[in-house]
Amino acid sequence: MQGFNKYYPPDFDPQKHGSLNAYQGKHALGDRARKLDKGILIVRFELPFNIWCGTCNNHIGMGVRYNAEKKKIGNYYSTPIYSFRCKCHLCDGWFEIQTDPKNTRYVVVSGARQKDEEWDPAENGGFAVHETDPNQGPVDPLAALEKSTDAQNHMNNVQIPRIEALQNLSDHYSSDPYAHSLRVRKRFREKKKLDKAREEADEHIKSAYGLPETLALTTEDEESKAKAKEQWEQARQAMEERESAKRRRIGAEIAVLPSASSSRLSARATHSRAGGSSSSGDPVSALRAKILGNTARQAGSLGGLGRSKPPDAKSSNLKGGLVKRV
Repeated sequence: MQGFNKYYPPDFDPQKHGSLNAYQGKHALGDRARKLDKGILIVRFELPFNIWCGTCNNHIGMGVRYNAEKKKIGNYYSTPIYSFRCKCHLCDGWFEIQTDPKNTRYVVVSGARQKDEEWDPAENGGFAVHETDPNQGPVDPLAALEKSTDAQNHMNNVQIPRIEALQNLSDHYSSDPYAHSLRVRKRFREKKKLDKAREEADEHIKSAYGLPETLALTTEDEESKAKAKEQWEQARQAMEERESAKRRRIGAEIAVLPSASSSRLSARATHSRAGGSSSSGDPVSALRAKILGNTARQAGSLGGLGRSKPPDAKSSNLKGGLVKRV
């Protein structure tokens, strides 16, 4: 079992020594801080690319790790620039690699040379990530001033009011969370009660009229009532138009028939109905005459016979005689 306790000597005084490292005269980082007085810290460094050693001219692959001497050598604006000094594991030579914050890369300074494996985006239809053209002209100070002024105006007129509005909104909603939660839950309960009552009313209507359970009923409000009334008026008007068209068609068909034929068929049907049992004719002919007589009477009640010529009473008496209905 690994021990986590520390041994404190009898003469150890916390107020005097502070820590065991100070008592033993050692640094917390141990041997890695042996050159810390010179600003050098020993770290584990991994090669970021392939290099050739400048002393033995051997190839060293990317990813090989060394105990490098790390030291701060400068700043790029507020970003520190570090130097890593490593000893070649194949010879006694030293090489140094520095960080380049401006171009976000590492640069071999001395003792080795980097293998050229850079990929140019411009040659492959892309765009350069960092613009480091040495032939680029000086920056126009007026353009830079205008750009900074526009950015300042945008920040004052757009960004700052927006941030203040968001802050005010956040303060409004987070000022009393219990009251907001109480109001929201009360509104939710009221809405839940209304929804439950509406569902019960819908189920009652569906059970009373035998409607399917999956049928969705609309909410009864002024808009739905007006829409239903409009649809009913349209359906009623359409039905009246169909009935009137049907009456006109029947009247036109009846008006074409001759008045004499109508009176003859009516008399024949009446005569057949009066002596139905005594006639010894064909029953099919009797049924046909009865149907024709009924059709003629229905057409006369609609008013079609009023537009045709009235039948001649004398000719009717001569041919078939009048039969009085009992």
